[in-house]
Amino acid sequence: MSSLWNNRISISLFGESHGTAIGVVIDNLPPGESIDLEEIARFLARRAPKKDGTTTSRAELDIPQIMSGLYHNKTTGTPLCAMIMNTDTHSVDYSNLSKLARPGHADYTGALRYRGFNDVRGGGHFSGRLTAPLCFAGAVCGQILERRGIYTGAHIASIHGIKDAVFDRTNVTKEDLLAVRYKGFPVINTEQGEKMREDIQNARLGQESLGGIIECASVNVPAGIGSPMFDGLENTISQLVFGIPAVKGIEFGAGFLTGEMVGSQNNDEFYVDENGHVKTRTNNHGGILGGISSGMPITLRVAIKPTPSIARPQATVDYSAMKNEVVNIHGRHDPCIVPRAVPCVEAAVNLALLSHMLDYPNFT
Repeated sequence: MSSLWNNRISISLFGESHGTAIGVVIDNLPPGESIDLEEIARFLARRAPKKDGTTTSRAELDIPQIMSGLYHNKTTGTPLCAMIMNTDTHSVDYSNLSKLARPGHADYTGALRYRGFNDVRGGGHFSGRLTAPLCFAGAVCGQILERRGIYTGAHIASIHGIKDAVFDRTNVTKEDLLAVRYKGFPVINTEQGEKMREDIQNARLGQESLGGIIECASVNVPAGIGSPMFDGLENTISQLVFGIPAVKGIEFGAGFLTGEMVGSQNNDEFYVDENGHVKTRTNNHGGILGGISSGMPITLRVAIKPTPSIARPQATVDYSAMKNEVVNIHGRHDPCIVPRAVPCVEAAVNLALLSHMLDYPNFT
């Protein structure tokens, strides 16, 4: 199944946007790990819609019901299952879309893949709604990692060309990551954040939507985590990040800029610091060499496309009758999903890191 990811840790996502519930089953978590459910709720709240007009008006509580795998707030080692009820669905908004391919959505490709039986309401299983259980899984993994000093954080790097300040790839710290984690609008520079919010509002009023870029970093990841070729850290992180709907690109370290460099510019020179640790003076490699962590901060940037649901007529096809049509999309949609995707990227990276950390000597 496409919604089952298995790499030391396994996660299985289930449910549809307008179904009864959505959820996740996580297997092979270390037993005896304390899980703070209030902190999980805080993490999920970062993904939830806001009341400032920049997000959808759909209001879901997103309170996970733990069905198994947690006893006295500690992991049991058996599958941890969490379910989140859907309580604020407006399925009537999709009554005219059963055979119309919404531009930018997976309606047409989903109908081909599942022979027309896919649930199109709110995007069904293709919906960004499924990032809620992904965030639950990533928040659980994040607590296990942070207990060992490994922290992951992200912020909006840009929206529609309006840029935030950036993390220092070489020297980003835990404090830098935590400083932005619980901001109402996750940017480093508040003034730039206000410009972004204004641009999002203008897009909404103009029946448009915006995309952007998210920057993420992980610190204190020990050197030597990962494997070459097909089981590298970059591979694992990328696979999970691309499980977030609307992700269209990812780069590590200097990323695509390295294609414009010469070797002496791109290479990160090694040295031994005052504490006897091997480090690099720059971090174009983004903390990963040969698929394996170098001990430097792991840094990446993720491209998020504009929300495909926009409130203006668009040309499309009725794929049941094979004729051209015009679609008008109703319902409650984010004019920009970048702010809500920030914790989703963190969650994906947490899952990837913990899956590889299980190979680390004396992890427990």
